Amino acid sequence: MKNVTKSFATIVATFAFLATLLGTGLATAGSADGVVNINTATAEQLQQLPGVGSTKAQAIVKYRQKQSFKSVDDLVKVKGIGKVLLSKIRDRVVTKGKTTARVSKKK
Repeated sequence: MKNVTKSFATIVATFAFLATLLGTGLATAGSADGVVNINTATAEQLQQLPGVGSTKAQAIVKYRQKQSFKSVDDLVKVKGIGKVLLSKIRDRVVTKGKTTARVSKKK
């Protein structure tokens, strides 16, 4: 009976640990900060994305003036945005719906 209790306690502790890790990952994956619609966001809103400054934000706006983004993967067609940057911001960008990311005041 002791072995069963120890095993159960170990399983519960493992699940609690995994739930904590997943919860932390979800919170930093853009859900708390919101998302940015790359088809409608302002340059200022686009700059809320990690690694996207004013130059890249303007490049995104310029690209979408010619054609809308059909998928998030289309971002690599924008000068200055490669696969590495896309992988960092993928969970924070959408092509439909509202931009929910708030513009932070930089000090």
